[in-house]
Amino acid sequence: MKTKVFIDGKEGTTGLKIFERFAKRDDLEILLIDEDKRKDSAERAKMINSSDFTFLCLPDAAAREAVSLCTNPDVKIIDASTAHRTDPAWDYGFPELSEKHRENIRNSKRVAVPGCYASGFISLCYPLVQAGVLPEDYPVTCHAVSGYSGAGKKMIAVIESDDKTFEMQSPRQYALGQTHKHLPEMQKICALDAPPVFCPVVAPYYAGMEVTVPLFGPDSLADEIRAVYRELYDGRNGMIRYAESPDEGGFLSAGAYAGRDDMEVSVWGGGGRILLTARFDNLGKGASGAAIQNMNLALGFAEDAGLIG
Repeated sequence: MKTKVFIDGKEGTTGLKIFERFAKRDDLEILLIDEDKRKDSAERAKMINSSDFTFLCLPDAAAREAVSLCTNPDVKIIDASTAHRTDPAWDYGFPELSEKHRENIRNSKRVAVPGCYASGFISLCYPLVQAGVLPEDYPVTCHAVSGYSGAGKKMIAVIESDDKTFEMQSPRQYALGQTHKHLPEMQKICALDAPPVFCPVVAPYYAGMEVTVPLFGPDSLADEIRAVYRELYDGRNGMIRYAESPDEGGFLSAGAYAGRDDMEVSVWGGGGRILLTARFDNLGKGASGAAIQNMNLALGFAEDAGLIG
């Protein structure tokens, strides 16, 4: 019997990418809602409660409403919104962090998919805090650049239009007031005393993300960090790999992992200054790919089933 899947919010960028990844899978039955009933609560409830897995690719308020519509105790919900990422009643969908995370996801009825920027930041900082390499009170900063595919359909249309403004043609830093919606999960999941100073930049290319955390410390600290990453991201499980100085002629492209569902972590720097970097697709490991990876785990499949990487 095929697993029944409903994507609530299939028309958004995250939902479309999930649907695209499912196109080549014959083990799933995709439940499709009539186009004119996409916002009809009764019809959505029917679809949710008829599914084995429901993916929420919605704004936060609509995601919370969708959860309230679920009355079937057997339905497993995987939420790609921000709504439940710091909710203790939900399991955080980042299996590479530990076997405990992986086991929780396998058995969970409610999984919150990490945010895209948060995925890169947490992949770098969580294991270091857990290993005692990075103090919880360290004044962390984070710089990140992303393609515009995660900006939403309206912003994508503006950026891709022929009459876009000059400002739209260059990289733009945003969340200048330090209130980015990913900050609460970045702090909570990493067990930091304070959220990082966060400097996100959206750039005029479609997909791909690079997240960087700079640290001060001697070469011995960099070696400790490499050892932690080598052990955790060893290629045996999950979709994250530690890479030993990938060679791109002195550059590191933020678009190198566009179209993929995996992530690369690496360590750079010298002279007492260390750079930790994570590269991935903001719609892959940063959204849709991570959501599917969580479903694969819950089904007992290989984590990379139907994914690219």
